[in-house]
Amino acid sequence: MKTLNLYGEQDIRFEDTPVPVIEKEDDVVIKVKAVGVCGSDISRYKKLGPYVEGMTFGHEFAGEVVEVGPAVERIKVGDRVSGCPTFYCGTCHSCLKGNLSQCEKLTVIGARHPGAYAEFVNLPAKHVLLLPENVDYDTAAMIEPSSVVAHGFYRTSIHPGATVAIMGCGSIGLLAIQWARIFGAKKVIAIDIDDRKLDIAEKVGADVRVNPKNGPSHHQVAEVTDQIGVDLAVECAGSPITSEQILALSKKGGEVLYMGIPYAPIDMERFYFEKIVRNELKIIGSWNAISAPFPGEEWSSTLHYMSTGQLNIKPMISHRLPLEKGPDTFQNLIHQNVSYVKVLFYP
Repeated sequence: MKTLNLYGEQDIRFEDTPVPVIEKEDDVVIKVKAVGVCGSDISRYKKLGPYVEGMTFGHEFAGEVVEVGPAVERIKVGDRVSGCPTFYCGTCHSCLKGNLSQCEKLTVIGARHPGAYAEFVNLPAKHVLLLPENVDYDTAAMIEPSSVVAHGFYRTSIHPGATVAIMGCGSIGLLAIQWARIFGAKKVIAIDIDDRKLDIAEKVGADVRVNPKNGPSHHQVAEVTDQIGVDLAVECAGSPITSEQILALSKKGGEVLYMGIPYAPIDMERFYFEKIVRNELKIIGSWNAISAPFPGEEWSSTLHYMSTGQLNIKPMISHRLPLEKGPDTFQNLIHQNVSYVKVLFYP
């Protein structure tokens, strides 16, 4: 089968790999219909390199079941599915406490297990999610990133009537805008330096758009919150700059949720650090998307809100490409030769 395999920094290859087969009694082999490019994929491709040389990359996908192991009962050939790509050990201190996302050996397909930039992928049955009839493959390929965002929101104390600022309107930020609405936000402020992404942010539910090129974000946010600030500020860009700027957006006693990962040192100005102390902010980190019972409420909630249409994925998809375009696409992504929002590959 055709796959995209990562061999080193900026070395991803479109090549043939053996089709996965049933090896364990609970295995499920899935024909991949759509698979998304994650920001973590871009970072690993650009400057981190593979965990295992030559590993088939990718972990956000949906597809059709083509084979099941003898012990599989809930899933049958022909089912439309997505999958939770995350593995936890079940024996470390965090797992024993039920904090699966904090597992000491947490990993995903595409890292140490063959991933979904492929014609077929293999997962244990408990990782496989049946799709509602009205959720198409393009939408379902976004179940994993949506669950990542939901996991973060579940860690906050957001309540109906809250004001929320989302900094960074890539795919995670655009999902965060929609989850803020689902959690009851009365006002959602979208922040990005790309006006095209702010246009999409408005389409998926943002009330206010802020472009930092027009002035400091915290000044613009103050103007639309009666100089108070927001109840919750969510960092989704994963840059050193936004990682400090986000701290100036929340009101006194407010919350800051970090979901982006900056792959560079963060040098914080005193102005921003003092916001943590003087405003008595609650700082929340969020990692991955799983909880107990596995895979967690993040996944069932995502499926529900996708089926109701409250999670609107289509405006986020900027490019639909054949898998063979993978090497060129990753080069374009890191060099920003093309304006991408969310890329889907079709193996």
